[in-house]
Amino acid sequence: MNAPTPSTHAGQAIYTRRNLALYDTVVLRLSNRWVWRCPTAKLRADYQRHVAAAHLDVGVGTGYFLDQCRFPVPKPRLALFDLNPEALAHAAGRIERYAPRAEQVDVLAPIEVDTQPFGSIAMNYLLHCLPGPIPDKAAAFDHLMPYLAPGGVLFGATILAQGVRPSAAATQLMAFYNERGIFDNADDSLIDLRDALEARFDDVRIVVTGCVARFAVRQRRQPARRAS
Repeated sequence: MNAPTPSTHAGQAIYTRRNLALYDTVVLRLSNRWVWRCPTAKLRADYQRHVAAAHLDVGVGTGYFLDQCRFPVPKPRLALFDLNPEALAHAAGRIERYAPRAEQVDVLAPIEVDTQPFGSIAMNYLLHCLPGPIPDKAAAFDHLMPYLAPGGVLFGATILAQGVRPSAAATQLMAFYNERGIFDNADDSLIDLRDALEARFDDVRIVVTGCVARFAVRQRRQPARRAS
């Protein structure tokens, strides 16, 4: 495991065995539809649209989406990156039929996992749990880019507070989560997310559903060659 940065601890500490058992009901069934106004079916469709035969899931939650989606091959190569060992164990157990590789990783620190690149990388509901403003959180993209195969897709979703129109319930719940360190997204904006992605990728697509930004990006930017 790469050494965790102290500030990343709070956002993942909530994922205890007890809370993981409640997550699918509280977050995926209730909050997504009625609070964040982004039904889980939208996120599930994103997985189905983008997932590749070699896939890396970062910030694994309960493993719900990997359990539900259909992979393009019978035996996909799957890896799970998460800072929380309880979440890793829960997700890995849920999809044990695929024999996933699980690694305890802090995405805000350099990653030193020896593996082949992946055709798809998912970062679902991870960014709003990471500390700091989006320009700082974007270090996660830099650390993951070496694991994305050329032409591969990095996709995911994050809950925003700025540049979207959250409902009163969403505003209240975000404030509650931010006060307790579960979220750190009070200043997360659609503009900052777009800027962070466009600075790193050529093909950037973002769809806002409720107060959730669903994104998919391809093609790593190559440094410009200097004239000789």
